[in-house]
Amino acid sequence: MMKKFLKSVVTVSCFLALTSGPVLASGSKAAKPSPDEAIAMLKAGNERFVTGKTIQPHTDAARLALAGKEDQGDHAYATVITCSDSRVPVEILFDAGVMDIFVIRVAGNVLDVDEIGSVEYGLAHVNTPVFVVLGHTQCGAVTAVTKAVQGHGHQLERNIPPLVDNIIPAVKKAMADNPNAHGADVIPYAIEENIWQGIEDLFMASPASRQLVNAGKAKVVGAIYDVSNGKIDWLPEAKTTEILKKVEANPKRAMEAMAE
Repeated sequence: MMKKFLKSVVTVSCFLALTSGPVLASGSKAAKPSPDEAIAMLKAGNERFVTGKTIQPHTDAARLALAGKEDQGDHAYATVITCSDSRVPVEILFDAGVMDIFVIRVAGNVLDVDEIGSVEYGLAHVNTPVFVVLGHTQCGAVTAVTKAVQGHGHQLERNIPPLVDNIIPAVKKAMADNPNAHGADVIPYAIEENIWQGIEDLFMASPASRQLVNAGKAKVVGAIYDVSNGKIDWLPEAKTTEILKKVEANPKRAMEAMAE
């Protein structure tokens, strides 16, 4: 009877660790999960969101008080870049709360200088064990670039083209890899390819990120959020490893991790 009771306690404790947030360490600070544990927490949070079983953790007055006196680096377990699209509410779709996720938002979830600097801060200073490049269905930025590459674009405000030019190689690769797809049918392929392009752009420009991943201290993963049903499709981690190896062999990759 005692063994069954202890087993039940352990089971419940493990469940809470994967759903509510990091396991508490001594004192008031929280222990950081491993990269795989952090990914499991994100997946569990999205499953709760999709099934209508959200627990809305870390959203009460006590958490706000904690945020006012503690470092986010002792709590946040993921860095996420996603599109600025209003249909992609990051903390909500991961059923997370205050000090749980270091969020970067930009049209098209592109990774250029500002975004890469933010990722480096999230990984190296907020000490998150995972970085997620989160694309989404019906992405307006990818759609606009796809139409432009296909010759059906329209005039844009002066600052938008340099914002989304990182997406152009992704669209061209999507078209080359899927020659039977035409017009709007290219867009889903381009949305996924844009995620891989972002990961490659990060590794090319950020030796610090490469070092953290190579050391096993962090993982970089890609995912696509479906705005119509709330589900996240997690892309194969092996592809990230493949991209990292490709970048490490590229003589044009940035080499100095620290600023002068």
